[in-house]
Amino acid sequence: MIERLLFKNVLERINRGKIIMMLGARQVGKTTLARQITEKVDLKTLWLNGDEPDVRELLSNVTSSWLKAIIGNHKLLVIDEAQRIANIGITLKLIADNLKNIKVLVTGSSSLELASLIKEPLTGRKYEFFLYPLSFNEMINHTNQLEESRLLEHRLIYGYYPEIVTTAGEEKELLSLLSDSYLYKDLLTLGHIKKSALLEKLLQALALQLGNQVSYNELGRLVGADNATIERYLDLLEKAFIIFRLPSLSRNLRNELKKSRKVYFYDNGIRNAIIKSFNPLAIRNDIGPLWENFLISERTKRNHYAGYWVNRWFWRTLSQQEIDYIEEYNGKLYAYEFKWNPGSRTKFPKSFSKAYPGSETKAITTENYLEFITT
Repeated sequence: MIERLLFKNVLERINRGKIIMMLGARQVGKTTLARQITEKVDLKTLWLNGDEPDVRELLSNVTSSWLKAIIGNHKLLVIDEAQRIANIGITLKLIADNLKNIKVLVTGSSSLELASLIKEPLTGRKYEFFLYPLSFNEMINHTNQLEESRLLEHRLIYGYYPEIVTTAGEEKELLSLLSDSYLYKDLLTLGHIKKSALLEKLLQALALQLGNQVSYNELGRLVGADNATIERYLDLLEKAFIIFRLPSLSRNLRNELKKSRKVYFYDNGIRNAIIKSFNPLAIRNDIGPLWENFLISERTKRNHYAGYWVNRWFWRTLSQQEIDYIEEYNGKLYAYEFKWNPGSRTKFPKSFSKAYPGSETKAITTENYLEFITT
């Protein structure tokens, strides 16, 4: 069993009288982690799955008296896939306010219904955690650093979804099944996206533009949709933890791009499955974007699990000067360029250093990437 970095964080907070929420895309291991936690606390547990129609009916539009009857003498309530349950925010608020001796653990495979409906009702009553696909850090804890470094090319192509990591030889088939529809189940079943063909075209366009700036106008022309639809679909895909957007840094220079953005996938394997490309790196023409996506997604996991709160951007000017990735931490800027080939020359624009004095710059390659994603 691969131990998740969230395990200890969640376990430490389960006795603090607040609802524990674990959010993340489908199949990243939320249910498995929830079961590990319930086994560790060893309390009489009631497990309810929001994917089941009778459970959705049971927990929709309830009263506190009805909840007490449902929970009975259980000490821990687990609600899996809670985003499928209507008015789940009100239900959880009733539990928090009226059943104070009950510990509650909630998982959601998207922030769509769950996060939007419970943010206000559960203010001050919850701890919220995000679970990503497996991370480089989690895998070196499970095996060792040498073994995981040897698998770097495999991870760049097939990614870190738990079933992909633990089922050698079936990666292509499993990723294809996952990326076809299951990963977007909430977007489709909850009615947020009705045109699945448009969703597929948009994802393919994003996957092919990996590492590049994305234009809503250009995406709209490619898939046949207006800007408002493109922005809405991107927002939903981001809330379902499939993609994330990186804005451009714009503070000091007149010619800095001010409203540009890049789009990345939380997992390389999902990205490659969308474009149906699992070729080895030696015959690919997208090694740079794959490397960039891998490093930024792993850095995201590293920062989140370690509790580092950072602002992040990319940087580009109208004259095409660019820096791949920038973080602001404790008031200081750290700029990074990502190079797959350690021998590639890296030159940071002087205009950036002049506009942002005191910032640090560093190239991340296959020779020093471990420090970037693990420490």
